[in-house]
Amino acid sequence: MSARADRILDPISRLSEIMFGLLTTLTFSGTMSVVIGAGGDVRSVLVAAPGCNLAWGIVDGTMHVLTTVTERGRDIARNRLIRHAAPDEARRLVREGLPDGAGSIMTDDEIDRIREWLWRLADEGGPASVTSVDLRAAGLVFLLVVGATLPPAVPFILFDDVRLAMRVSNLIALVMLFLIGRQFDRQMNRTALPMRIIVPVTGCLPVALAIAPGG
Repeated sequence: MSARADRILDPISRLSEIMFGLLTTLTFSGTMSVVIGAGGDVRSVLVAAPGCNLAWGIVDGTMHVLTTVTERGRDIARNRLIRHAAPDEARRLVREGLPDGAGSIMTDDEIDRIREWLWRLADEGGPASVTSVDLRAAGLVFLLVVGATLPPAVPFILFDDVRLAMRVSNLIALVMLFLIGRQFDRQMNRTALPMRIIVPVTGCLPVALAIAPGG
């Protein structure tokens, strides 16, 4: 009864990884006042910012694989439990496993059809393992997180003034966050949560914290 499709990240997950990469970049740039105060230059920032996201991309990709395998193992264990449980207990487990409270409005006959479908499935004999899809998804997570650093890094190539480069970099990142928020709104197909506002405002927090003390 796994809800996870064999595909490499859905659109929401891809947008989220880019957003995390941008937020990491903004958070990192908020500490650059220390580098500037210590006599750091544009080259220091240009090397350090991608390096920060490089490390985060590795961590995030690894966590994606671990989380995916854990969820798959949980689904295997639940399906096996449903297959071998008494009818009433199996119905309860099926209802609990259905998304968005769907089980509460389904009849016992409908739940039993799901149980019959589970019975026809081959009983997985071994534990959940890492698949090639998991590894490709981890690689994509890494590329999205690290790639999110590239547009905000351009000002550090164009400008010699570190403070000016930081401000332009922050502006680029915030515009990108606004565009990501707009895509979130389209994916959610709703206006109750204006993500095009919430996402960039979230990105403004590390920038404001850096500027407030004169960063």
